[in-house]
Amino acid sequence: MSEQTANPVREAIAAAIAENEVILFMKGTPDAPSCGFSARSVAALKALDTKFAAVDILPDPRIRQELSAISNWPTTPQLFVRGELVGGCDIITEMFDSGELAELLGAEGQADVPPVALPQAPMQIGNNLA
Repeated sequence: MSEQTANPVREAIAAAIAENEVILFMKGTPDAPSCGFSARSVAALKALDTKFAAVDILPDPRIRQELSAISNWPTTPQLFVRGELVGGCDIITEMFDSGELAELLGAEGQADVPPVALPQAPMQIGNNLA
């Protein structure tokens, strides 16, 4: 008996990565991100006028699990360009700020684009020092 079994979720994720030049796995949708990190990532891509596919990982917990198994990256969002993992929100934001993201995406003339204020993710710090 074969050790390998069909995994339709993993196969669908791998196919989506292969079939889309730019794809963002995120919480929510580009028009309605469900977390600040996803919102910041979408804002960076939109600021560069990048066409991209997006997958909402929230409806099925298997999506997040299988995505992390494929990418070896534990958090979301996750940006893939031409089949390669770029990274999460912090990397996307740093690359946007430095111009590397525009270069990677082939976004011409980013230097002529006025700076964009990306939405900041709310701090999730609790004070347990009562």
